[in-house]
Amino acid sequence: MNSPSISLLLFLPLIFIFSFLQLTSSQSQSPSLACKSTTYPKLCRSLLSIFNPSPSNPYNYGKFSIKQSLKQAQKLSKTIKHTLTHQKQRSKLTHLELGALEDCWQLMDLNVDYLQSIGSELKAAESLGDELVDRVTSLLSGIVTNQHTCFDSLAESKSGIASALYEPLSNVTQLYSVSLGLVTHALDRNLKKNKRSKGSKNRFLKNPNPVREPLETLIKVLRKRSCIKCHQGERTLDELENQGILVNQTVIVSQHGTDNFTTIEDAIAFAPNNSMPEDGYFIIYVKEGYYEEYVVVPKYKKNIFLIGDGINRTVITGNHSVLDGWTTYNSSTFAVSGERFVAVDVTFRNTAGPAKHQAVALRNNADLSTFYRCSFEGYQDTLYVHSLRQFYRECDIYGTVDFIFGNAAAVFQSCNLYARKPMANQKNAFTAQGRTEPNQNTGISIHNCTIQAAPDLAMDLNSTLSYLGRPWKEYSRTVYMQSYIGNLISPVGWLEWNGTVGLDTLYYGEFQNFGPGANTSRRVKWQGYNLMNASQALNFTVYNFTMGDTWLPNTDVPFSGGLLVLN
Repeated sequence: MNSPSISLLLFLPLIFIFSFLQLTSSQSQSPSLACKSTTYPKLCRSLLSIFNPSPSNPYNYGKFSIKQSLKQAQKLSKTIKHTLTHQKQRSKLTHLELGALEDCWQLMDLNVDYLQSIGSELKAAESLGDELVDRVTSLLSGIVTNQHTCFDSLAESKSGIASALYEPLSNVTQLYSVSLGLVTHALDRNLKKNKRSKGSKNRFLKNPNPVREPLETLIKVLRKRSCIKCHQGERTLDELENQGILVNQTVIVSQHGTDNFTTIEDAIAFAPNNSMPEDGYFIIYVKEGYYEEYVVVPKYKKNIFLIGDGINRTVITGNHSVLDGWTTYNSSTFAVSGERFVAVDVTFRNTAGPAKHQAVALRNNADLSTFYRCSFEGYQDTLYVHSLRQFYRECDIYGTVDFIFGNAAAVFQSCNLYARKPMANQKNAFTAQGRTEPNQNTGISIHNCTIQAAPDLAMDLNSTLSYLGRPWKEYSRTVYMQSYIGNLISPVGWLEWNGTVGLDTLYYGEFQNFGPGANTSRRVKWQGYNLMNASQALNFTVYNFTMGDTWLPNTDVPFSGGLLVLN
């Protein structure tokens, strides 16, 4: 396969980032000083040394570099697509190899989209506020994650394609790492967040926010009638528009053929493309039933609001697994990439079972996505919190090995996490967080949740060792805060992945947990393990970790912005 010029792929993304730094700083830095913040300082210095951008006109230089970066990213995406769309080359590939290349093409296409978003938003911005800084950092973190996911899929395929693409992908990945380090430190993002948290009026809340009436009213209206025939004197969905959730349009899915659609996939296809937040949500109400379909919410289907009839009543189910020839990334029953996705009262299920190993119920790489009163059911790799900023509230998650995994900035609040009984000789790990770079703003924050055994494991608790998590990648980051931890958790709390790899570079934390499994006296002695104080724990709240207070109110889903005051 012909690859784009590696030299162009290597330096053009960095030109863009360096220009961006000039846009956001009134003082220039020497390459040597700037590169100290990156994980590849030698590479960073050698690349920066060939440039001499003038700070006198950073804006035009930034526009040029963004354009060139996009051009090369698009070339890489097209190169992979070329292999997939030409029959002669496709015929030489196995099903698993094709799946891995499909993953890579989807992920490279997302990277193009992220770069386009960064470029257009920086161009339109009058100033660099907290929200824009957080979004830029999140998108760059997502780009790095996408690169590593491509690696993972190619490795799963066990073919020569992996070795052929390893060098160009690895070089670009290192460059994105350098770029991410330069951005996060140049913008002094941590200082910005600390200043912001000190001014918060909601740092500590006595109780979680109550459910807001507008969302509940919308749900009641949907369940009472289809809004096709509305009783006199009752409010229609249009009349609810200005009472909390901005509604663009509503469609109904049922299996009886009496409503708008019989499949969820068709309803999503009908939704508008690339809608803006001010356009309102496209509401898809899915009536009670078992929907055996594999649903994808693509990147251009934004502002989708999926409402079901409740856990175990509206069920989306499938059984794809790695052992049956799917990559982990594309084994999901439900996959969402479209920004600002919301799901309420839905069950997402993968029935492949423990013997089929990796089998994802839901994969989420949608920025500013929200799940409320949903359940996720599977065994190994149930919930793939792949990338970008995510929030889960009052959800139930069932699984065995690494059943919440990925590299998003994900907050779980008031959720129930249930470990099931795995296969013989397997160990349960509730989480497997995949941060690959210290500058990524990613991690798993489990706040005010319940960690316990599912009924099948509770009946035979001594058969299985269960742990709070293990480090999937070198800079894995997971915290448990103010949560109930049941007696199924091993006293050491956490499990190694591969010997001592990552034990010094990970960040695992616990804060004010309670219950029989919360005793920390026998916890691991790793350098990366932390018994957090309140100040450290605040970094992983909705307010600080995902800036959720700036986007969650639009969903009318309840959330606690800060830590709870425990009596």
